[in-house]
Amino acid sequence: MLIRRPPDLVPSDITPQEVYARRREFIKAAGGLALGAGLGLDALPAAAQGKATTMKLFGVKESPLSTGEKKNSRQEITEYNNFYEFGTDKADPAQFAHTLVTRPWTVAVEGAVNKPRVFDIDELMKLAPLEERIYRMRCVEGWSMVIPWVGYPLAELIRRVEPTGNAKYIEYDTLADPRQMPGVRSRVLDWPYVEGLRLDEAMHPLTLLCVGLYGETLPNQCGAPVRVVVPWKYGFKSGKSIVRIRFVEKEPRTAWNKAAPREYGFYSNVNPDVDHPRWSQATERRIGEFSKRKTTLFNGYADQVARLYAGMDLKKSF
Repeated sequence: MLIRRPPDLVPSDITPQEVYARRREFIKAAGGLALGAGLGLDALPAAAQGKATTMKLFGVKESPLSTGEKKNSRQEITEYNNFYEFGTDKADPAQFAHTLVTRPWTVAVEGAVNKPRVFDIDELMKLAPLEERIYRMRCVEGWSMVIPWVGYPLAELIRRVEPTGNAKYIEYDTLADPRQMPGVRSRVLDWPYVEGLRLDEAMHPLTLLCVGLYGETLPNQCGAPVRVVVPWKYGFKSGKSIVRIRFVEKEPRTAWNKAAPREYGFYSNVNPDVDHPRWSQATERRIGEFSKRKTTLFNGYADQVARLYAGMDLKKSF
């Protein structure tokens, strides 16, 4: 069963207007992949042709940083997704992401660090003890979920590569392979998908390097095999299927900010007092619930993260 959109949302509301207008380009690209039209689909491993699976993660501990709110079901979390590399509709990632090959996989860490290196995914998963973090997650489109992520603080990786004094921000790039990802063959965004954080945001204990969900490795449609999770920001800041982390001195130009700078700022903190140009952010709809609830500042994590923005105008730096 697929989860339907709330009745008060239509496609033009949940997608930037310029992206929605180009949706047919994605449909054409996706159809080409499905038919194997010159893309060599048959050459993909069998595990990438509709047989993608997850594996149980052992030794995962519960985190005291988890919310006490009721978790969304695995079905809700895995069948209602934003992952534009596989499509602009919420059901597209679950339908198309089986083409993603997650082994072998490496993540390059480079830029202003003393110890740049390339991590194999299995090495990365063992870098620090895994824990389950049950986080509230809020989408800029007006819906939210409570998700039991599995991972460890991104700060654990950052400390190992030793940032230099020039490292003020990190930017993280996601895979952009049109052979595996039909959406990359469209002009929905300027690929690859790039997001970023200030270094102190990246080092915050809540910022998670995520490798699992519901006690198992990440499903493809949820950003396998590794992603970032930043629970006090809108969901598009939490980049999926990461292949590169770069430490830089200047604020990175990010994918959605480049596509629609009036609508998607660099900080993208959940703030009910800052409306999206085309809709209010004052309320949200929790997937699985009918009525709306009030949106809380920093998605309810103000006690933990507000100090990061002391003295800043949160309406100007949206």
